[in-house]
Amino acid sequence: MSLNPQDLHKQLMAEAPFSMRYQAGEEVSKWQEKAREKLGELLGWPFEKPADDRFTVEYTQEQPGYTDTRILFDSEPGCTVACHLWTPKGSEGKLPLVICLQGHSKGMHISMGRPVYPGDEEIINGGDRDFARQIVARGYAALTLEQRGFGERGGTKDGPGCYQVVMQALLLGRTLIGERCWDISRSIDMIADHFPQIDAGKVAVMGNSGGGTAVIYAAAMDQRIAAAMPSCAFCGFQASIGELHHCSCNYVPGIMKEFDMGDLAGLIAPRPLVIVNGEKDMIFPLASAKDQEKIARRVYEAAGAGDMLRHVIGPEGHRFYAALAWPVFDELTNW
Repeated sequence: MSLNPQDLHKQLMAEAPFSMRYQAGEEVSKWQEKAREKLGELLGWPFEKPADDRFTVEYTQEQPGYTDTRILFDSEPGCTVACHLWTPKGSEGKLPLVICLQGHSKGMHISMGRPVYPGDEEIINGGDRDFARQIVARGYAALTLEQRGFGERGGTKDGPGCYQVVMQALLLGRTLIGERCWDISRSIDMIADHFPQIDAGKVAVMGNSGGGTAVIYAAAMDQRIAAAMPSCAFCGFQASIGELHHCSCNYVPGIMKEFDMGDLAGLIAPRPLVIVNGEKDMIFPLASAKDQEKIARRVYEAAGAGDMLRHVIGPEGHRFYAALAWPVFDELTNW
């Protein structure tokens, strides 16, 4: 006899049916269509597109090696997104774009490698978290997106402000992760509408930790995303957010009845997917990540795209591994 309700919850998670899991012999595209529809229901999609996205360039600044354009646009009526588009200097032709998503942090300045608060420099340099700088150095354009609940969009100098935003979203039949993914999709619309120098057929997403979680969901939902590189976020739900304390922004009501993380990754097939994990990451355990990679691989192989799924494992903990991951990304995308 147990008086702790967690014991029941853990048993139910261990027995979760994952009823939308791909079954051998199914046509992959048909499975993805019905699974994507179900995932959209769980996330609260679709939200309303504004009649006018109120696109605004706040400023353009020349920086060593790139041009920084600060942008505001509305992703839905009454909701404004702040972002920075960096385009490398000296490039010719249309540019591939990588949307970079900071992890559970104080804001998108982390992805830009621009310390603002005490401790930021160590966070950035200690984990290869300056995504935008890495991207333009490779000759791609970078879009750094301020996610809901972080930085300018509800965060504070002390960190993210996810909790109340999550609870409000749930009261409205929405989810914060669904809203973050909607912003990512709307940013692709914004880029296509206003920046002809960007190749709309070569848009990727990358991010670490909470940013990596958004990468997985966004790429699962939006097929315009041509490649995805989630870092230190890929893991079975029970082993990570089910057993361990995580921010409320990670949770989607009812998700385990239908999907585990590997099932979501299967929705990205046959597009390039570079999964990055840390060997010593204690909050996204590697053993579970390897199990989930096998689930995703079944879908990739059924789609005839087994080579488009790679699992990069770094030797340390909860961080990005630029030197290991980018060569694999470049190989799979050939951009």
